[in-house]
Amino acid sequence: MNNKHIKQLSRFVGLAVFCTTAFQSCGVVPAFIWKKKDAQIVAVADSSKDEKGVSYQKLIKDARVDSGMFHVISKKGEYYFEIPRTALDRDFLMIHKISSVPLAINEAGVNKGMNFENKVIRFSLKKEGKEVWVGEIDPKIEVPNKDAIAKSVSDNYRLSYIESFKVESYNSDSTSVVIKVNKVFDGTEKSFADVFSNLGLGTSPKTSLSGIEQIKSFANNVVVRSMYSTKVTEGNESIPISIAVTTNIYALPEQPMVPRFADPRVGFFSTERWYFSDKQQELDKRNLVTRWRLEPKEEDKERYRKGELVEPKKPIVFYLDPATPKQWRKEIIAGVHDWQQAFEAAGFKNAIIAKEVADTTAFDPDDANVSSIVYAASAQANAMGPSVVDPRSGEILEADVIWWHNVMTILNSWMRIQTGVVDTAARGNAFSEEKMAHAIRFVSSHEIGHTLGLMHNMGSSSSFPVDSLRSPSFTDRMGGTATSIMDYARFNYVAQPEDGVKTITPVIGLYDKYAIAWAYRWYDVKTPWEELPTLRKEIEKHQHDPNYWYGEQQDGKNIIDPRSQSEDLGDNAMLAGAYGLRNLKRIMPHIIDWTTSSGEDYYRAGKLYMGVIGQWYTYADHVINNIGGIYLENPVLGDQKDAYRPVDRDKQIEALGYVKEQVYRLPEWLFVPELMTKTFPLRDSPIGSFEYAPYNLQREFQYSLLFSLVKDERLLRMIEMEQLFGRKRAWSAEEFLQSVREEVFASTLKKQSLDLRTRMLQQNYVDVLMVSTNKAMEKINDKKLTEVDLFLQQAHPHICALHGLGDAARQARNVHVGSMARTSDMLMLKRTELLEIYKLLDRARQTGDKATKAHYEDLLMRIAVTLPIAKK
Repeated sequence: MNNKHIKQLSRFVGLAVFCTTAFQSCGVVPAFIWKKKDAQIVAVADSSKDEKGVSYQKLIKDARVDSGMFHVISKKGEYYFEIPRTALDRDFLMIHKISSVPLAINEAGVNKGMNFENKVIRFSLKKEGKEVWVGEIDPKIEVPNKDAIAKSVSDNYRLSYIESFKVESYNSDSTSVVIKVNKVFDGTEKSFADVFSNLGLGTSPKTSLSGIEQIKSFANNVVVRSMYSTKVTEGNESIPISIAVTTNIYALPEQPMVPRFADPRVGFFSTERWYFSDKQQELDKRNLVTRWRLEPKEEDKERYRKGELVEPKKPIVFYLDPATPKQWRKEIIAGVHDWQQAFEAAGFKNAIIAKEVADTTAFDPDDANVSSIVYAASAQANAMGPSVVDPRSGEILEADVIWWHNVMTILNSWMRIQTGVVDTAARGNAFSEEKMAHAIRFVSSHEIGHTLGLMHNMGSSSSFPVDSLRSPSFTDRMGGTATSIMDYARFNYVAQPEDGVKTITPVIGLYDKYAIAWAYRWYDVKTPWEELPTLRKEIEKHQHDPNYWYGEQQDGKNIIDPRSQSEDLGDNAMLAGAYGLRNLKRIMPHIIDWTTSSGEDYYRAGKLYMGVIGQWYTYADHVINNIGGIYLENPVLGDQKDAYRPVDRDKQIEALGYVKEQVYRLPEWLFVPELMTKTFPLRDSPIGSFEYAPYNLQREFQYSLLFSLVKDERLLRMIEMEQLFGRKRAWSAEEFLQSVREEVFASTLKKQSLDLRTRMLQQNYVDVLMVSTNKAMEKINDKKLTEVDLFLQQAHPHICALHGLGDAARQARNVHVGSMARTSDMLMLKRTELLEIYKLLDRARQTGDKATKAHYEDLLMRIAVTLPIAKK
């Protein structure tokens, strides 16, 4: 398999496989659990032929029979489910996970342990007992059975049938029905598992190279492992793909956990639930917190009510994949156990446990009753913590952390760039095992947080004053870089070498303990409505303390609230960026000696150089998002909060000052000839290293930041805030654009000759203004920005960023301002700016040296093409 094949295949594999919604899957009305019986079924005495099918005795003769929820009969490659009548018309959660993959799929980011599809199914006897049909249902509806509307709910939210099976036999007393299931697990039918469509490949299994590998039955589920093979073709090239898939048919809990209603002020994944009733005047739509079922033992409930710590009836247990390298196991487990302190805030001790597997032969990670930390041998640099959820209640039934081997490359890059100047142990191409294990512990805690139901809290870092991150006493007392390990706060890049700060790694913080206590404290209630007043009071206790504030994850390309950004630190992006830049300057002279030994090439130096530039870009991006920013809250009556308020005018002006210093003229210290004669910044690609020529890179990066600076959504938000709050509190788009123009064309106003960098700045700025005023340019502009995105993705990768694509992305706030943008003042202001620039250039066209004059003529022609009126 070569790199070209991998590149081709990667285009087929859709990100849908990663979406959090695939992991927050479905179940519905109360189901049931059967006890595991004997390993072998005892033959019945009556061996007469059943009139409804073949003889049951003949069917099981010489067959292997595994007892459990369904008895599984296997005979000469044929597989049968013996389904008790009591299981018919009950709800099962069908869970599909990847069990093994070939190289090409691995390289595309699909690995063992990943859950690609779940659905709720129901087996029903049809056609006078001659067939079993399987229906699929959407389980989010609930209605009291005695209400009149229940009949209408049943008629309007019925299941849809996806498969049928011939009844092969009944057992001797007709208490169970037997069906042959080969076709839904051997690639013949896609009704149960359509793995290639779900992965975005769009192909079908080749049945001659697909089949069932094993079926096992447990007390409350049946586990089927299948191999599916296909071929992916593009042009004249084809790539064979074989994927092992494990399917669990899982009986949902007989007694659902009492749900807890979600609150947007505390960041948990949730599952949607609709409540119908006769008493309503409006459908009651709710979101249920996804959480584990932690309850005190019956004998401990009174002690729990008195405030004593008790052990839960059933703790959360994770098993560590035996494939995990031994040197990392201790700290991965420690990262899980770090959450004990948070659960103690909820009243439970020993609530979460991680274990090494004592007997690997008994370890079965394919069983949906087993939660595990799966170690994936892959070049993929990531980690994630998905879970499987009962949507009737929000109960997390099972969770798996997927731990990609190459995640350590991200940790090395972050730590070296963000803390290498204050931590000598974080400078080499490889860290000591102790140093890397410490970083791994942080990632372990973060991903386990997701498996507990916690979403990213991107706003937690904004609660720390920037200068406090330079204080040893503050960082030792508060721990880490934010109040939540669920932020993307990363490592402390604010601390300077002279500060003596030692606590530079994110840890579980105040918000995390508060959020776990809010979601997991047990209340002796029968319905979620009963506990709502208590839960709201718990939020009110901290509603004005920034240490407990939750800031939703936002679209990274359309940040609205600058407090909730990825990778930022502290309450002032300009000051944090200034400190970060000091440390980047200190790194630049050491890029080669930190990465390269005698006789080695400069590949690693080019990669580190790329990371430094990516970090510089990130600081500028954080700052720009303050301009036109809106502080977002989720207020309730009586809390004295507003849902919207603009970023202070003075802070927006301060942000533009940073842009003037760092973006209008990219810093010379970032592009030094001594380094660039040895290596350009490098990005890996399927065809080898991609080398970025310095001037071209500066042009592209400056363009990208200027485009963001004056993009439509930012200006539209500024117009909205000016209308609501006036120019004393909100910086107007008109004033902002005037400030940008005066700085970008300052040398032109002085009639000076322009150097290459100033000409580049003016060209880029005129071009980004033209994009909004010329529809034909938008597609070209997208291509310009794509290369920058590719650079940044590798220069500054995100662990578990994929969590933001599903549930988190749907729940994030979005202030909609873009409707009919072409008839707004935003477009008028951009055209006005182009006209003002045209007039300015027209007056200056005969000033400066030859290159400057040619530059002015070029810009005048460009603007004239976009705005023909400018010729007049």
